[in-house]
Amino acid sequence: MLKLLRQSPLSARIGMGIVLLNCLVAVFAPLIVPYGETSVVGDVWESSSVKFYLGTDHLGRDLFTRMVYGGRNTIALAFITTALSFLAGSFLGFIAAVKGAWTDQLISRAIDIIMAFPTLIFALMILSVVGSSIPTLIFTIALLDSTRVYRLSRAVAMDIEVMEFVEAARLRGEGIWWIMRHEILPNAMPPLVAEFGLRFCFVFLFIASLSFLGLGLQPPLADWGGMVKENAGAITFGIYIPLIPAGAIAFLTVGVNLIVDWFLHLSSGLHE
Repeated sequence: MLKLLRQSPLSARIGMGIVLLNCLVAVFAPLIVPYGETSVVGDVWESSSVKFYLGTDHLGRDLFTRMVYGGRNTIALAFITTALSFLAGSFLGFIAAVKGAWTDQLISRAIDIIMAFPTLIFALMILSVVGSSIPTLIFTIALLDSTRVYRLSRAVAMDIEVMEFVEAARLRGEGIWWIMRHEILPNAMPPLVAEFGLRFCFVFLFIASLSFLGLGLQPPLADWGGMVKENAGAITFGIYIPLIPAGAIAFLTVGVNLIVDWFLHLSSGLHE
């Protein structure tokens, strides 16, 4: 593993540094921030100073504190949601590929029905009716995202399922679960891991979009997308506070994509 990291290109190292920095800040958030997440500690939209590193927001809360907690909340929510979508989508994809016949048809048609609705409209419809609680937010986004994971995992599993070693396992009398766990999953890991990074970015941006529309993480919880919306009025006065959380979203997205690009290059078997 260390040898692989040493051989990684500069772009991948930059991406890993960005992701590691965000993860460390999220984990140690209570030790880093000078104020509480919801504490009003100054006037509205104060400039950066020794007291307020990034200034204050539209209510007079410390922007640096809100940025740290916003990253913690958004990254944790995106990771949990992406993990759930991958568990559900890859499991159903493997089942459909291995079982085939009516099992494949039933699952695929159900997925087609969900995918027929525009993702944002479907999410807005559910969240508007049910509410924007964190469990509802996780379930809704995981459901929508699992349809994309299903398509990929099913396609990959179908390619692996026709291989000779899978046929040999069947002839030995191995069951479906054994084949999925020991034959298909290990061989499907490279594209799935790369897709996990991409889907994390999409989920991260989707949560930020929902928060910007008022249906993501609800106040007083900090969230980068919500912070852009809350401070959007500052632009009118020549105050560029909304660009800070927007830049943080772009910064993390670029970092994850740099790692994904490197991993895709490794899994393709191509070399410089």
